[in-house]
Amino acid sequence: MLLTMLQDSEELLNETVSEEKTLSIYKLIMDGGVGGQVIIAILIILLTVALYIYFERFFAIKSASKTDSNFMNQIRDHVSHGKLDAAKVLCAQANSPASHLIEKGISRIGKPLADINTAIENAGRLEIYKLEKNVSVLATIAGAAPMIGFLGTVIGMIVAIHEIANAGGQIDIKMLSDGLYTAMTTTVAGLIVGIISYIQYNHLVVRTNKVVYEMEAHSVEFLDLLNEPI
Repeated sequence: MLLTMLQDSEELLNETVSEEKTLSIYKLIMDGGVGGQVIIAILIILLTVALYIYFERFFAIKSASKTDSNFMNQIRDHVSHGKLDAAKVLCAQANSPASHLIEKGISRIGKPLADINTAIENAGRLEIYKLEKNVSVLATIAGAAPMIGFLGTVIGMIVAIHEIANAGGQIDIKMLSDGLYTAMTTTVAGLIVGIISYIQYNHLVVRTNKVVYEMEAHSVEFLDLLNEPI
C-alpha cells in the first residue's frame, strides 16, 4: 500500500515537472489575455517590418559599396584624353553612388569649378537619401517597441489589480496570472524587438557611412583631376 502511494506521488511529481517543462511561448501569449495578445501582435508586425527593411537596405547598400579599384584611374585616363563620352559610359556601367557623382561632374565639365562642385554635392545628397531610405523607420521601431511592451505591462498590472480589488477576499489565481502574463510577456517581447531593431539600425548606419566616405573620396579625387594643369 505504501509502495503504491509512493509510486502515485512520483507520477504526480513527474507530471507537474513535465507540465512546467512544456510551458511554451505560445502558451504564455495565449494566457496573457486579449490585451496581451493585441500587444504581441503589434510587436510581431513591427519585427516583420524591421527585418524586411534591414535586409532590403543591407543588400542595396552592399550593392552600392561595390566599386572597381581601377575605376578612378580609367576616369582619369578618359578625361585627360578628352574622351568624356567614354567616361560617361564607364560611370553608367559602374552604376554606383560614387560613379553617379562622377558622371554628374563630367557632364558639367567646361563650366566653372564651383558649379561642378555644387552639382556633385547636390547629386551626393540625392544618393545619400536613396541609401538611407526607410532606415529611419528602424530607429522609430527601436524606440517604439519597448514602449509598446511597457504599455502591455501597464495593461497587465491594471488587469491584475482589478481582479484583486473585485475578488472580495477570494482571489482568482487564474485571472490574476493572466494579468501577470500580459505584463511580463509584452515587456520581454517589446525589449526583444527594440534591441533587434536598434542593432539593425546601427549596422546600416555604419555601412551607409562607409559608402558616403567612398563617395566623398571619389569626388575629391575627381575635382583634383580637374584642377591638374593640362
